Amino acid sequence: MQFNSVLDSINVYEAGKPIELVVREFGIEPDKIIKLASNENPYGCSSKVSEAINKHSSEVYLYPDDSMYALKSSLGKHLGINKKELIIGAGSDQVIEMAIRAKSDSSQPILMNSITFAMYSIYAAQLGVEVIRTATREHDLDEFYALYTEKKPSIIFLCTPNNPTGDAIKADKLLEFIDKIDRNTLVVVDGAYMEYAVEKDEDFAINANELVKNFEHVLYLGTFSKAYGLGGMRIGYGVAQDEIIEALYKLRPPFNVTTLSLVAATAALKDGEFVEKSISKNFEQMKLFEEFAKDYGLEYIESFTNFITWVLPQTMNSTEISDTLLKDGIIIRNLASYSMNALRITIGTTKQNQKFFKHMKKILG
Repeated sequence: MQFNSVLDSINVYEAGKPIELVVREFGIEPDKIIKLASNENPYGCSSKVSEAINKHSSEVYLYPDDSMYALKSSLGKHLGINKKELIIGAGSDQVIEMAIRAKSDSSQPILMNSITFAMYSIYAAQLGVEVIRTATREHDLDEFYALYTEKKPSIIFLCTPNNPTGDAIKADKLLEFIDKIDRNTLVVVDGAYMEYAVEKDEDFAINANELVKNFEHVLYLGTFSKAYGLGGMRIGYGVAQDEIIEALYKLRPPFNVTTLSLVAATAALKDGEFVEKSISKNFEQMKLFEEFAKDYGLEYIESFTNFITWVLPQTMNSTEISDTLLKDGIIIRNLASYSMNALRITIGTTKQNQKFFKHMKKILG
């Protein structure tokens, strides 16, 4: 059977291995496996979320409220924006897809960092859109601007904090850069991990309200999958001025977010204390990963997220190490698919992290 030829150049997104797969492959009991690969919140979600899901579980036979009134009202208040400036997606991934479909075609490329979230390029490839990448590992806005003036992209993707490296862009530098970009070029600021950056250093805090108020050509992305602990509910959002949101709505499928996902996200916004505690514990534990890396001569990228990236020396192999850990029931992310000899490790609970360190010490001798 013949398929669309653009599929020939598309690589399938490599998700973190699920616990169930490790159980099947290695026969390890589920409660002895720790997953530090997909940047989920290791503390789960707020008890208010669980209560709300239980309360509304009998409603799953009904289609969800397609206006998403309750969530938009709560999220709009939380961000200080108008409900009309919001679009809700099945994860922020869906909003990314809609943005590329709304703005791009084969006549203009899109611009992104050399190492960044893989779905930008995958969605672009599905439409036959050329992808231009910077040469530097971390976001270099001078290089971005030089490529922008030369290549005239339809969209610029800026992921801050960046996945999978964890670095971030200072807010003042980001705003200066956006202001230099033509208003017909869409600038997508992906803030999936922004809650962590805000806690770590206010200089890197990007305010969605400020972006929308000052720039008509910016789309800000957020998610409930990370700090709010709702990865399994698949719910994210986009923030932009009316013109962009109206264009995206023409591509949004009906009932694209489930009833329980809407309920969960609305409840999650009511428990800021849970989010704050999760983030505080995250950075306390991250210090241990930084110290471990120093002790064993590993380079680490300063992280503004809930994960840390260790760049390995040539004497080590990220694939061999991640495979060895997998057989011991420890799932981390090997970054070989990004052409990096590096490991990305989600910051887990104290117990999970100690188990990881114990096995890494054994591997490193």
